[in-house]
Amino acid sequence: MNTEDFEMLKTGLIYFDNGATTLKPKILSEAISDYYNYYSSNAHRGDYTISIKASNNYENTRQLVKELINAKSTKQISFTSGTTDGLNKIIFGYYKNILNKDDEVLITKSEHASNILPWFELQDQIGIKIKYIELDENHKVTLENIKKQVTEKTKVISIAHISNVVGDIRPLKEITKYAHENNIEVLCDGAQSVPHMKIDVTDLDVDFLTFSAHKMCGPTGVGVIYVRENHLNDMKPIIFGGGMNAEFDTEGTRIYKQMPDLLEAGTPNVAGVIGFGYVIKYLQNIGFDNIQKYEHELREYLILKLKEINEIEIYNENSESGIVTINYKDIFPQDLSIYLDKYNICTRAGSHCAKILKEELKIKNTCRISLYFYNTKEDVDKLIEALKNPNIKNEII
Repeated sequence: MNTEDFEMLKTGLIYFDNGATTLKPKILSEAISDYYNYYSSNAHRGDYTISIKASNNYENTRQLVKELINAKSTKQISFTSGTTDGLNKIIFGYYKNILNKDDEVLITKSEHASNILPWFELQDQIGIKIKYIELDENHKVTLENIKKQVTEKTKVISIAHISNVVGDIRPLKEITKYAHENNIEVLCDGAQSVPHMKIDVTDLDVDFLTFSAHKMCGPTGVGVIYVRENHLNDMKPIIFGGGMNAEFDTEGTRIYKQMPDLLEAGTPNVAGVIGFGYVIKYLQNIGFDNIQKYEHELREYLILKLKEINEIEIYNENSESGIVTINYKDIFPQDLSIYLDKYNICTRAGSHCAKILKEELKIKNTCRISLYFYNTKEDVDKLIEALKNPNIKNEII
Protein backbone atom coordinates (compact mmCIF):
# COMPACT_ATOMS: atom_id res chain seq x y z
CA MET A 1 0.00 0.00 0.00
CA ASN A 2 1.50 3.37 -1.12
CA THR A 3 5.02 1.91 -1.34
CA GLU A 4 5.86 4.33 -4.18
CA ASP A 5 5.78 7.24 -1.71
CA PHE A 6 8.84 5.99 0.21
CA GLU A 7 12.25 6.50 -1.35
CA MET A 8 13.94 4.03 1.01
CA LEU A 9 11.78 1.19 -0.25
CA LYS A 10 13.12 1.71 -3.77
CA THR A 11 16.46 0.29 -2.58
CA GLY A 12 14.90 -3.11 -1.95
CA LEU A 13 14.76 -2.55 1.79
CA ILE A 14 12.30 -4.67 3.77
CA TYR A 15 11.48 -2.67 6.88
CA PHE A 16 9.85 -4.50 9.79
CA ASP A 17 10.87 -2.18 12.65
CA ASN A 18 7.87 0.13 12.55
CA GLY A 19 7.29 -0.19 16.29
CA ALA A 20 10.54 1.73 16.82
CA THR A 21 10.06 4.31 14.06
CA THR A 22 8.54 4.39 10.61
CA LEU A 23 9.82 5.28 7.17
CA LYS A 24 9.01 8.75 5.86
CA PRO A 25 7.06 9.61 2.71
CA LYS A 26 8.50 12.13 0.26
CA ILE A 27 5.85 14.65 1.25
CA LEU A 28 7.51 15.06 4.67
CA SER A 29 10.95 16.02 3.38
CA GLU A 30 9.37 18.28 0.79
CA ALA A 31 7.36 20.14 3.44
CA ILE A 32 10.35 20.51 5.77
CA SER A 33 12.64 21.62 2.92
CA ASP A 34 10.04 24.18 1.84
CA TYR A 35 10.07 25.65 5.36
CA TYR A 36 13.86 25.79 5.61
CA ASN A 37 14.34 27.10 2.09
CA TYR A 38 11.56 29.68 1.84
CA TYR A 39 10.19 30.82 5.20
CA SER A 40 12.58 29.62 7.91
CA SER A 41 11.72 31.75 10.93
CA ASN A 42 10.50 31.35 14.47
CA ALA A 43 6.84 30.69 15.15
CA HIS A 44 4.90 33.07 17.42
CA ARG A 45 7.86 35.46 17.65
CA GLY A 46 7.79 37.76 14.61
CA ASP A 47 5.46 40.36 13.12
CA TYR A 48 6.74 39.91 9.58
CA THR A 49 5.36 37.87 6.71
CA ILE A 50 7.48 34.72 6.84
CA SER A 51 7.18 34.42 10.63
CA ILE A 52 3.41 34.81 10.38
CA LYS A 53 3.38 32.07 7.74
CA ALA A 54 5.45 29.79 9.99
CA SER A 55 3.11 30.51 12.91
CA ASN A 56 0.01 29.84 10.86
CA ASN A 57 1.34 26.56 9.49
CA TYR A 58 2.46 25.49 12.98
CA GLU A 59 -1.00 26.19 14.39
CA ASN A 60 -2.63 24.52 11.40
CA THR A 61 -0.93 21.30 12.49
CA ARG A 62 -2.40 21.72 15.96
CA GLN A 63 -5.84 21.98 14.36
CA LEU A 64 -5.12 18.86 12.29
CA VAL A 65 -4.12 16.95 15.45
CA LYS A 66 -7.33 18.09 17.15
CA GLU A 67 -9.34 16.72 14.23
CA LEU A 68 -7.23 13.57 14.00
CA ILE A 69 -8.04 12.46 17.54
CA ASN A 70 -11.39 14.29 17.80
CA ALA A 71 -10.44 16.59 20.66
CA LYS A 72 -12.88 19.36 21.50
CA SER A 73 -10.38 22.23 21.39
CA THR A 74 -6.87 23.05 20.23
CA LYS A 75 -6.22 24.16 23.83
CA GLN A 76 -6.06 20.46 24.65
CA ILE A 77 -3.17 19.85 22.22
CA SER A 78 0.42 20.64 23.19
CA PHE A 79 3.48 19.73 21.14
CA THR A 80 6.39 17.90 22.73
CA SER A 81 9.55 16.16 21.51
CA GLY A 82 7.84 12.75 21.65
CA THR A 83 5.89 10.31 23.81
CA THR A 84 8.63 10.10 26.45
CA ASP A 85 8.66 13.88 26.83
CA GLY A 86 4.87 13.88 26.95
CA LEU A 87 4.63 11.26 29.68
CA ASN A 88 7.21 13.10 31.80
CA LYS A 89 5.40 16.42 31.40
CA ILE A 90 2.11 14.84 32.45
CA ILE A 91 3.50 12.84 35.36
CA PHE A 92 5.71 15.60 36.80
CA GLY A 93 3.63 18.58 35.68
CA TYR A 94 0.28 17.24 36.84
CA TYR A 95 0.32 14.03 38.86
CA LYS A 96 3.20 15.11 41.08
CA ASN A 97 0.99 17.98 42.24
CA ILE A 98 -2.21 16.05 42.92
CA LEU A 99 -1.04 12.66 44.21
CA ASN A 100 -0.18 12.00 47.84
CA LYS A 101 1.84 9.47 49.78
CA ASP A 102 0.43 5.93 49.47
CA ASP A 103 -1.80 6.80 46.51
CA GLU A 104 -1.74 3.89 44.08
CA VAL A 105 -0.87 3.95 40.38
CA LEU A 106 -1.66 0.88 38.27
CA ILE A 107 0.65 -0.05 35.39
CA THR A 108 1.64 -3.33 33.73
CA LYS A 109 4.91 -5.18 33.34
CA SER A 110 4.54 -4.85 29.58
CA GLU A 111 4.76 -1.04 29.60
CA HIS A 112 7.49 0.86 27.81
CA ALA A 113 10.24 2.34 29.99
CA SER A 114 8.83 5.83 29.46
CA ASN A 115 5.62 4.78 31.22
CA ILE A 116 7.44 3.08 34.09
CA LEU A 117 10.58 5.02 35.01
CA PRO A 118 8.83 8.38 35.66
CA TRP A 119 6.46 6.60 38.05
CA PHE A 120 9.44 4.99 39.80
CA GLU A 121 10.90 8.47 40.25
CA LEU A 122 7.62 9.80 41.60
CA GLN A 123 7.45 6.85 43.98
CA ASP A 124 10.83 7.89 45.40
CA GLN A 125 9.92 11.58 45.53
CA ILE A 126 6.46 11.58 47.12
CA GLY A 127 5.82 7.99 48.22
CA ILE A 128 3.15 6.83 45.80
CA LYS A 129 2.72 3.08 45.41
CA ILE A 130 3.02 1.31 42.07
CA LYS A 131 0.95 -1.81 41.51
CA TYR A 132 1.01 -4.12 38.52
CA ILE A 133 -2.06 -5.27 36.65
CA GLU A 134 -1.86 -9.02 36.14
CA LEU A 135 -1.71 -10.10 32.49
CA ASP A 136 -3.80 -13.03 31.27
CA GLU A 137 -2.49 -16.24 29.67
CA ASN A 138 -1.95 -14.37 26.38
CA HIS A 139 -0.08 -11.55 28.19
CA LYS A 140 -3.03 -9.20 27.62
CA VAL A 141 -4.67 -6.59 29.83
CA THR A 142 -8.29 -7.29 30.78
CA LEU A 143 -10.78 -5.14 32.66
CA GLU A 144 -11.36 -8.02 35.06
CA ASN A 145 -7.70 -8.07 36.09
CA ILE A 146 -7.72 -4.31 36.54
CA LYS A 147 -10.67 -4.59 38.89
CA LYS A 148 -8.72 -7.10 41.01
CA GLN A 149 -6.02 -4.48 41.70
CA VAL A 150 -8.22 -1.48 42.37
CA THR A 151 -8.59 -0.27 45.94
CA GLU A 152 -9.90 2.92 47.50
CA LYS A 153 -6.34 4.29 47.20
CA THR A 154 -6.11 3.74 43.44
CA LYS A 155 -5.87 7.13 41.71
CA VAL A 156 -4.37 6.47 38.27
CA ILE A 157 -4.28 3.75 35.62
CA SER A 158 -1.35 4.45 33.31
CA ILE A 159 -1.14 2.08 30.34
CA ALA A 160 -0.34 1.88 26.67
CA HIS A 161 -3.30 1.55 24.33
CA ILE A 162 -1.21 -1.05 22.45
CA SER A 163 1.85 -2.56 24.09
CA ASN A 164 5.05 -2.38 22.04
CA VAL A 165 6.08 -6.03 22.58
CA VAL A 166 2.92 -8.08 23.13
CA GLY A 167 0.95 -5.89 20.72
CA ASP A 168 -2.37 -6.35 22.50
CA ILE A 169 -5.02 -3.68 22.00
CA ARG A 170 -6.29 -2.83 25.47
CA PRO A 171 -10.07 -2.26 25.97
CA LEU A 172 -9.41 1.38 26.70
CA LYS A 173 -12.96 2.71 26.53
CA GLU A 174 -14.23 0.11 28.98
CA ILE A 175 -11.23 0.66 31.26
CA THR A 176 -11.78 4.42 31.31
CA LYS A 177 -15.50 4.09 31.96
CA TYR A 178 -14.84 1.82 34.94
CA ALA A 179 -12.02 4.05 36.17
CA HIS A 180 -14.07 7.23 36.11
CA GLU A 181 -16.93 5.49 37.90
CA ASN A 182 -14.43 4.89 40.70
CA ASN A 183 -12.78 8.34 40.63
CA ILE A 184 -9.66 6.99 38.94
CA GLU A 185 -7.89 8.83 36.11
CA VAL A 186 -6.46 7.21 32.97
CA LEU A 187 -3.19 8.18 31.31
CA CYS A 188 -2.78 6.57 27.89
CA ASP A 189 0.47 5.99 26.02
CA GLY A 190 -0.75 6.10 22.44
CA ALA A 191 2.61 5.65 20.72
CA GLN A 192 1.63 2.32 19.15
CA SER A 193 -2.08 3.00 18.58
CA VAL A 194 -2.48 6.47 17.09
CA PRO A 195 -0.39 5.58 13.98
CA HIS A 196 -2.38 2.43 13.24
CA MET A 197 -6.05 2.99 14.05
CA LYS A 198 -8.70 5.67 14.32
CA ILE A 199 -8.56 7.31 17.74
CA ASP A 200 -11.39 9.34 19.27
CA VAL A 201 -10.38 10.81 22.62
CA THR A 202 -13.86 12.19 23.24
CA ASP A 203 -15.33 8.71 22.89
CA LEU A 204 -12.51 7.00 24.81
CA ASP A 205 -12.79 9.72 27.49
CA VAL A 206 -9.17 9.30 28.64
CA ASP A 207 -7.70 11.97 30.88
CA PHE A 208 -4.43 12.17 28.97
CA LEU A 209 -3.05 10.79 25.71
CA THR A 210 0.44 11.19 24.34
CA PHE A 211 2.06 9.96 21.12
CA SER A 212 4.96 10.53 18.72
CA ALA A 213 5.02 11.76 15.13
CA HIS A 214 7.97 9.60 14.08
CA LYS A 215 6.01 6.39 14.63
CA MET A 216 3.41 7.53 12.07
CA CYS A 217 5.56 8.60 9.11
CA GLY A 218 6.32 11.97 10.70
CA PRO A 219 9.57 13.59 11.82
CA THR A 220 11.61 12.70 14.88
CA GLY A 221 11.53 15.20 17.71
CA VAL A 222 7.78 15.89 17.56
CA GLY A 223 5.10 14.53 19.87
CA VAL A 224 1.67 15.41 21.21
CA ILE A 225 0.00 15.70 24.60
CA TYR A 226 -3.79 15.63 24.75
CA VAL A 227 -5.36 16.89 27.99
CA ARG A 228 -9.00 16.33 28.98
CA GLU A 229 -10.83 19.65 29.39
CA ASN A 230 -11.31 19.39 33.15
CA HIS A 231 -7.54 19.17 33.70
CA LEU A 232 -6.43 22.15 31.59
CA ASN A 233 -6.25 24.60 34.48
CA ASP A 234 -4.35 22.13 36.68
CA MET A 235 -1.41 21.58 34.32
CA LYS A 236 1.92 22.94 35.52
CA PRO A 237 5.01 23.39 33.36
CA ILE A 238 8.24 21.57 34.16
CA ILE A 239 10.25 23.59 31.60
CA PHE A 240 10.33 27.38 31.85
CA GLY A 241 11.35 30.06 29.38
CA GLY A 242 10.26 31.98 26.33
CA GLY A 243 6.90 31.42 24.74
CA MET A 244 5.14 30.08 27.84
CA ASN A 245 5.11 33.29 29.88
CA ALA A 246 2.91 36.38 29.52
CA GLU A 247 4.83 38.60 31.93
CA PHE A 248 7.52 38.66 34.65
CA ASP A 249 9.46 41.31 36.58
CA THR A 250 12.49 41.81 38.82
CA GLU A 251 10.51 40.96 41.93
CA GLY A 252 9.94 37.45 40.64
CA THR A 253 6.32 38.07 39.82
CA ARG A 254 5.39 36.03 36.78
CA ILE A 255 2.30 35.23 34.81
CA TYR A 256 2.32 32.14 32.65
CA LYS A 257 0.21 31.56 29.60
CA GLN A 258 -2.59 29.05 29.52
CA MET A 259 -2.65 25.76 27.67
CA PRO A 260 -1.41 24.81 25.14
CA ASP A 261 1.42 27.39 25.19
CA LEU A 262 2.09 26.62 28.85
CA LEU A 263 3.91 23.39 27.96
CA GLU A 264 5.79 24.74 24.92
CA ALA A 265 8.66 26.76 26.38
CA GLY A 266 11.47 27.71 24.02
CA THR A 267 11.71 27.52 20.27
CA PRO A 268 9.76 24.47 19.16
CA ASN A 269 10.60 22.10 16.33
CA VAL A 270 8.82 24.39 13.89
CA ALA A 271 9.89 22.51 10.76
CA GLY A 272 8.96 19.17 12.27
CA VAL A 273 5.54 20.28 13.47
CA ILE A 274 4.73 21.81 10.08
CA GLY A 275 5.93 18.65 8.32
CA PHE A 276 3.80 16.54 10.67
CA GLY A 277 0.74 18.42 9.49
CA TYR A 278 1.38 17.29 5.92
CA VAL A 279 1.83 13.72 7.12
CA ILE A 280 -1.46 13.78 9.02
CA LYS A 281 -3.28 14.77 5.85
CA TYR A 282 -1.39 12.08 3.94
CA LEU A 283 -2.46 9.38 6.41
CA GLN A 284 -6.04 10.62 6.50
CA ASN A 285 -6.19 10.35 2.73
CA ILE A 286 -5.20 6.69 3.05
CA GLY A 287 -7.68 6.23 5.88
CA PHE A 288 -6.92 4.81 9.32
CA ASP A 289 -9.63 2.19 9.00
CA ASN A 290 -7.95 1.05 5.78
CA ILE A 291 -4.55 1.00 7.50
CA GLN A 292 -5.82 -1.09 10.41
CA LYS A 293 -7.68 -3.53 8.14
CA TYR A 294 -4.66 -3.98 5.87
CA GLU A 295 -2.27 -4.54 8.78
CA HIS A 296 -4.61 -7.11 10.31
CA GLU A 297 -4.72 -9.07 7.06
CA LEU A 298 -0.95 -8.86 6.66
CA ARG A 299 -0.45 -9.99 10.26
CA GLU A 300 -2.63 -13.05 9.73
CA TYR A 301 -0.58 -13.93 6.65
CA LEU A 302 2.67 -13.47 8.58
CA ILE A 303 1.49 -15.66 11.48
CA LEU A 304 0.37 -18.37 9.05
CA LYS A 305 3.78 -18.41 7.36
CA LEU A 306 5.76 -18.30 10.62
CA LYS A 307 3.88 -21.35 11.91
CA GLU A 308 5.31 -23.33 9.01
CA ILE A 309 8.73 -23.11 10.70
CA ASN A 310 9.06 -25.49 13.64
CA GLU A 311 12.00 -23.60 15.13
CA ILE A 312 10.01 -20.38 15.49
CA GLU A 313 8.24 -19.57 18.75
CA ILE A 314 5.57 -16.88 18.55
CA TYR A 315 4.91 -15.11 21.85
CA ASN A 316 1.81 -13.11 20.90
CA GLU A 317 -0.04 -15.10 18.27
CA ASN A 318 -3.43 -13.96 19.58
CA SER A 319 -2.74 -10.24 19.74
CA GLU A 320 -4.57 -7.87 17.42
CA SER A 321 -2.01 -5.31 16.28
CA GLY A 322 0.72 -5.47 13.65
CA ILE A 323 3.36 -6.42 16.24
CA VAL A 324 4.60 -10.02 16.13
CA THR A 325 7.23 -11.11 18.65
CA ILE A 326 9.25 -14.26 18.01
CA ASN A 327 12.40 -16.22 18.72
CA TYR A 328 14.21 -18.84 16.66
CA LYS A 329 15.24 -21.93 18.61
CA ASP A 330 18.91 -21.86 19.70
CA ILE A 331 19.59 -18.52 17.98
CA PHE A 332 20.14 -15.40 20.08
CA PRO A 333 17.65 -12.70 18.98
CA GLN A 334 20.34 -10.14 18.14
CA ASP A 335 22.16 -12.73 16.04
CA LEU A 336 18.92 -13.46 14.20
CA SER A 337 18.36 -9.78 13.50
CA ILE A 338 21.93 -9.37 12.23
CA TYR A 339 21.46 -12.42 10.01
CA LEU A 340 18.24 -10.99 8.53
CA ASP A 341 20.00 -7.73 7.82
CA LYS A 342 22.21 -9.61 5.33
CA TYR A 343 19.02 -10.04 3.31
CA ASN A 344 18.12 -6.36 3.68
CA ILE A 345 15.42 -7.19 6.23
CA CYS A 346 15.17 -4.88 9.25
CA THR A 347 13.81 -6.27 12.54
CA ARG A 348 14.25 -5.28 16.18
CA ALA A 349 15.96 -7.51 18.75
CA GLY A 350 16.29 -7.06 22.50
CA SER A 351 13.94 -6.17 25.34
CA HIS A 352 12.28 -3.33 23.38
CA CYS A 353 12.44 -0.93 26.34
CA ALA A 354 10.08 -3.24 28.27
CA LYS A 355 12.70 -4.69 30.57
CA ILE A 356 10.41 -6.11 33.25
CA LEU A 357 8.20 -7.96 30.77
CA LYS A 358 10.72 -10.80 31.04
CA GLU A 359 8.97 -11.71 34.30
CA GLU A 360 5.87 -12.52 32.24
CA LEU A 361 7.40 -13.98 29.06
CA LYS A 362 10.07 -15.87 31.05
CA ILE A 363 12.65 -14.71 28.50
CA LYS A 364 14.66 -11.49 28.37
CA ASN A 365 15.14 -10.85 24.65
CA THR A 366 13.01 -11.41 21.57
CA CYS A 367 12.96 -10.53 17.89
CA ARG A 368 10.13 -8.17 16.95
CA ILE A 369 8.47 -7.86 13.57
CA SER A 370 6.27 -4.76 13.47
CA LEU A 371 4.18 -4.00 10.40
CA TYR A 372 2.90 -0.86 8.72
CA PHE A 373 0.78 -0.17 5.66
CA TYR A 374 3.74 -0.07 3.23
CA ASN A 375 4.77 -3.63 4.07
CA THR A 376 3.61 -6.31 1.65
CA LYS A 377 3.02 -10.05 1.44
CA GLU A 378 6.11 -10.17 -0.79
CA ASP A 379 8.11 -8.71 2.10
CA VAL A 380 6.74 -11.43 4.37
CA ASP A 381 7.62 -14.11 1.82
CA LYS A 382 11.23 -12.91 1.69
CA LEU A 383 11.41 -12.95 5.48
CA ILE A 384 10.07 -16.50 5.61
CA GLU A 385 12.48 -17.59 2.89
CA ALA A 386 15.40 -16.27 4.95
CA LEU A 387 14.09 -17.99 8.10
CA LYS A 388 13.66 -21.29 6.25
CA ASN A 389 17.25 -21.24 5.02
CA PRO A 390 18.65 -24.70 5.98
CA ASN A 391 22.07 -23.09 6.53
CA ILE A 392 20.80 -20.30 8.79
CA LYS A 393 22.81 -21.36 11.85
CA ASN A 394 26.00 -21.80 9.82
CA GLU A 395 25.58 -18.33 8.32
CA ILE A 396 25.15 -16.82 11.76
CA ILE A 397 28.25 -18.56 13.10
